[in-house]
Amino acid sequence: MAHEEFMRAALEEAKDAALAGDVPIGAVAVWQGEIIGRGRNRKEEWRDPTAHAEILALREAARHRGSWRLPDVILYSTLEPCAMCAGAIVQARISLLVYAVADSQAGAAGSTFDLLSSPYLNHRVAVVSGVLADEVASLMESFFRKLRKAEK
Repeated sequence: MAHEEFMRAALEEAKDAALAGDVPIGAVAVWQGEIIGRGRNRKEEWRDPTAHAEILALREAARHRGSWRLPDVILYSTLEPCAMCAGAIVQARISLLVYAVADSQAGAAGSTFDLLSSPYLNHRVAVVSGVLADEVASLMESFFRKLRKAEK
């Protein structure tokens, strides 16, 4: 299935984030079956609170398409987007978000908040969740286990 193929690409980005010391979150933007944007969490690496995987993938996709409007783009993310990223997804007019694992603390695509289907915004985004959830959850758990062990 295509969703799994592209989520695997996002998962590879997440693994790269973990290797660099960032929380393992990855994203890819897909247009017409081709990855046109990649991003991985770089908040720690760049010391930038906006360096989220989804934002970076959207920026690259916008450069590729030559427009901030990305209505035919599907965004894949290993973690449910936060409010900032969900807002950017709405602003970009993304048609579909596919994510692996819900974020019960800051998710804004249906778990904690639901900005993507808000009647107060000018665009709605379809959402598919749970794609490769077990693999992504395992990576996240492993990362945080190592982090807690290193802090002791």
